[in-house]
Amino acid sequence: QVQLVESGGGLVQPGGSLRLSCAASENILSMNFMGWYRQAPGKEREFVASVTSSGTTNYADSVKGRFTMSRDMSKNTVNLQMNSLKPEDTAVYYCHAARVAARYWGQGTQVTVSS
Repeated sequence: QVQLVESGGGLVQPGGSLRLSCAASENILSMNFMGWYRQAPGKEREFVASVTSSGTTNYADSVKGRFTMSRDMSKNTVNLQMNSLKPEDTAVYYCHAARVAARYWGQGTQVTVSS
């Protein structure tokens, strides 16, 4: 069972930045896919960003140009740099990993964008 632990959430003003990290208990390069999802109160969980094992990234239209996902192999983490944050970015952010026949989720970290 792969364990994913998110960190870096918090309260930030509109226009500010936060950096989320997801530490994995197994080598992140063994995952076919790693991603970030978010869930706001009363809404469905939605895709935010992802990276494949080959390093290809993908982003939701709502965060393109503002969020950047990266991998740090030395720390075995995936990160999400979030800039120009908006109140509508407020949500619990979840790290997700997938490989053949298995999917894993972290516990989530709260991001609140408010003045």
